[in-house]
Amino acid sequence: MTSQPAPSDRRRMELATQDLATKSDKIRALDRLGFSRSAIAAFLGIRYQHVRNVLIQSKDKPSAAPGEVRVKIDAAGRIVVPAEFRRAIAAEEGDSLTLRLEGDELRIVSTSASLRRAQALVARYVPKDVKLVDEFLADRRREAAREDDA
Repeated sequence: MTSQPAPSDRRRMELATQDLATKSDKIRALDRLGFSRSAIAAFLGIRYQHVRNVLIQSKDKPSAAPGEVRVKIDAAGRIVVPAEFRRAIAAEEGDSLTLRLEGDELRIVSTSASLRRAQALVARYVPKDVKLVDEFLADRRREAAREDDA
């Protein structure tokens, strides 16, 4: 007999599957979140073999496009970002992400990616031999000296 998932895991599983109609969709969603096959079977009240068969068959079917997955928006407007996508953008639980609307597409960008993009934009306009921190500190010192003189 497989033991039931922990209450915190059970809540995550409920949120991830609440808008999904079929057991197969629920199995695939929970697998993407990193839950074990036995935990999925216990949560859904089905046999381990059913979970295994769905996941094996899913791997045999090509997805709509590489690097693409379908997610549903729940009643509170939330989506679940699959674990492999979070790993790809180095996002962890509690991290902030930036949503950007580009035309009719929604882009989700990690904070580290946004920082790299900003650094690349600034680097195009700053000569390589200039250190912005040194420039900033020198400017602050000049300003402080002017305040002392006044």
